[in-house]
This record gives sequence, C-alpha cells and structure tokens, in this order.
Amino acid sequence: MTEKTTSRAGRNLPAAIGVGGALGIMLILVLVFVPMVWFAVVSIALAIASWEVGKRLRERDFGVALIPILVGGQAMIWSTWPWGIEGAFVAFAATVLVIMVWKLFAQGLENAPEHYVRDVSLSILVLAWLPMLATFATDMVTHEDGKFRVLTMIIVVVCSDIGGYAAGVLFGKHPMAPAISPKKSWEGFAGSVLVGTVGAIACSLWLLDAQWWVGVALGPLMVIVATTGDLVESQFKRDLGIKDMGTLLPGHGGIMDRLDSLLPSAFVSWAVLTLLL
Repeated sequence: MTEKTTSRAGRNLPAAIGVGGALGIMLILVLVFVPMVWFAVVSIALAIASWEVGKRLRERDFGVALIPILVGGQAMIWSTWPWGIEGAFVAFAATVLVIMVWKLFAQGLENAPEHYVRDVSLSILVLAWLPMLATFATDMVTHEDGKFRVLTMIIVVVCSDIGGYAAGVLFGKHPMAPAISPKKSWEGFAGSVLVGTVGAIACSLWLLDAQWWVGVALGPLMVIVATTGDLVESQFKRDLGIKDMGTLLPGHGGIMDRLDSLLPSAFVSWAVLTLLL
C-alpha cells in the first residue's frame, strides 16, 4: 500500500509547499539584504532552465544550439547591470548571429546542415523565451527601488498561484483550456485575478509607495501573462510528450517548471512599473 500524497493538481503537496517556501524565503533575504546578488540568482536559475529545455528538446532529436544559448543567455543577463535593457538586446542580437553560424557548420564544413531553419528558429525561441525575458527581472533590481519592484513581481505571481489553486480546488468546474492543461479552470483563473490584484494593490501601497490604482493596473495584467505563460509551457511539454522539464525541485519538477509564470511576468511588471512609477 502506498501513501497518497498528490493533490488534485497532480503534485506532491507537502514537498511542493516545503520547496516553494524555502525558495521564497531565500529570494526575500537576497532582495532585502543583498539585492545585487539577484543577478547571480537569475543567472544560475536561467542556466539550469536553459539546460533543462535544451536537453528535453535534444531527447526528441531537435538540434538546438545549446552552447550558444547558455553562453549568450549569461551575456544577456549580466549586460543589464552596466547597460540596462539596451545591453541585453545587443547581446541577444549577437547571440542570434552566433546561433545562425553555429548551426550552419554544425555538421562540419563538408556536410550540408540538417533541419537548419527548424533548429535555428527553435534555438532563437528558447533564447527569447528564457534569458531575454529574464533580463527584465535583472534590470528592475538596478532601479533605486528595484528590490521592491522585484519583490512585487514575485508576490503577485505567488498570490496568483495561491488564489488560482484554492479557487480551482474548491470551485473548479469549467475547464479553461482542456486541450492544453485540463486542470486549469475558469473558477481558478477568477481566484487568481482576485488574489493577485489584492496582492498587487498591497505591494503598491506598502512596498512601492505608489497609488492603489497602480496595483489595479498591474495585478490583472500579471495574472493574465502568468496564466498564459503556464499554458505555453504546458503545450510545449505536451508537444514533447513529457510531464516536467526536470526533476531538480521535489513537488515542482524542474527549474523551468517554476519559471514559466515568472518569465513573462518579469516583462509585464517591468513595463507597467517603468511606465507608472
């Protein structure tokens, strides 16, 4: 007889709560006391996530340019420290050129490249999906109130997850996108919007020293992109025929399985807070 530890969301709930709580405490301590260490945290997380995605793609015979993605991704993230988003875009463009040449000669000088368009396109997708979106999170921390902006992003995403999970488990009856993620419901999405918006308003008032309506603008947008980010990764994994990108985090899967909502949220929070603050 085996002990039933999985939740209705299909996860080992005690392990997921423990790992999530430990990661949350670590991020809060870093941002409060040594905010510039956030660069190292993001760079390590993105290196692991890029490796997870590249490994999964290669298992399905997609020839992604993993080395240029790993090296170029680090260049993009660290370029935001001295040069901001402009530096990240320059590093992105340089990495795209390297990928194009890398795959051109991947089979050597005497052999024509195989699946060139497919593999170059997929490599650029991974580069834009992971490190490029992550650069908005590192750029935020360089602002005068940067640590509070990043904390706001994390808190709103966590609130969205908690609200969505609770409402989905208690009231979920109408699947949101059953062909992509059968466990997501419209009731869960409504819970995400409600709790995520409340969290965003609270962060606006008490962390960012901003007006309440900044949270009203930020919360729903972040919930939408966090939810769609999760759906995008779900479809990505469905195409590959896998449950998780990795196994590093008990109850969560891999690092990428925790970043699927945070990456698009980093861009939206950067854009909204840059515009309104």
